[in-house]
Amino acid sequence: MDPTTIFAGYLTQVEAALTAQLGGDAPPPEDTLVIAARHLVLSGGKRARPMLVKIFADSLEFEDPRLVTVGMAAELIHAASLLHDDVVDAGMFRRGKPTVNARWGNTVSVLSGDLLLSGGLFELAKADPRLGTLSLATVQEMTRAAIAEVQARGNLSLSLADHRAIGEGKTGSLFGFCGRAVATLAGHEDAGRRFDAFGRRIGVAFQMADDVRDVTGTDEGKPQYADLSSRTPNLPVLLACRNDDKLKKRIDEAWRFGALGVDKVRELGTSVLVSGALDEAIAMMNAELDAAVDVLGEYGRTELGKNLIHWARTLARGMTLKGAA
Repeated sequence: MDPTTIFAGYLTQVEAALTAQLGGDAPPPEDTLVIAARHLVLSGGKRARPMLVKIFADSLEFEDPRLVTVGMAAELIHAASLLHDDVVDAGMFRRGKPTVNARWGNTVSVLSGDLLLSGGLFELAKADPRLGTLSLATVQEMTRAAIAEVQARGNLSLSLADHRAIGEGKTGSLFGFCGRAVATLAGHEDAGRRFDAFGRRIGVAFQMADDVRDVTGTDEGKPQYADLSSRTPNLPVLLACRNDDKLKKRIDEAWRFGALGVDKVRELGTSVLVSGALDEAIAMMNAELDAAVDVLGEYGRTELGKNLIHWARTLARGMTLKGAA
């Protein structure tokens, strides 16, 4: 199944809504915040969240013009979090292009993110006040997870449970929102609970895949071992350190006292790469995908539900090899 082809009509509508939200076909060149936002939002990406909205809706055989708003707003909220993350992480590249903060500076990146976030929340509240409430709770959870990730920097003793909670909050909560929003509009309370749980599991799996490709260097948008450089304990690093006390000591000393030059980062990253931690991380990712299938219950046994499961598995596993979501 290729959702990009199957849902081309819906995704075209979402793309048009995103463009309209960001100044239309000819935004004023002096509107710096919009121009900066367009640099990120309209530069590609898999549109995973809008596709997830559509697949959730199809699994309920539900159609509603507000589904375009949900998909568009979910993408705006996601993009806002990326703009803010790039400031926090001092990121220089995303999707193979300079980040907004690299090109326009931190002030523009933060405020452009605020513009996207408020725009997405406003459109959801207009579509249905219940969606406004759900989205505000989701953004709050994403924000708390983002600060937890910052506070975890340099901590090689971070528990796997705490690492998972960060991934669920930063990524899984918005995926879960996509399911709850669709189910809310469709009037399916049980589906909302199951879709939320599914989305959260898938989000964790996506974060694990992102951690894997940081170590393998298969993310075209950022350099290999970027997490090691920023002292971020991603999943393969944590697993490698759990299994090798000497490696943990080497990384800890480098993070605490060493100058993290390119050669040092490559040396430590190579040690993680050959430690066997990648296989363990991929196994954990697959376990999350299996658990996601289980929580769908009856909704995963229909033909449309099987499409949802296939989409999630294909995209998550593909992320370990290439490209950003």
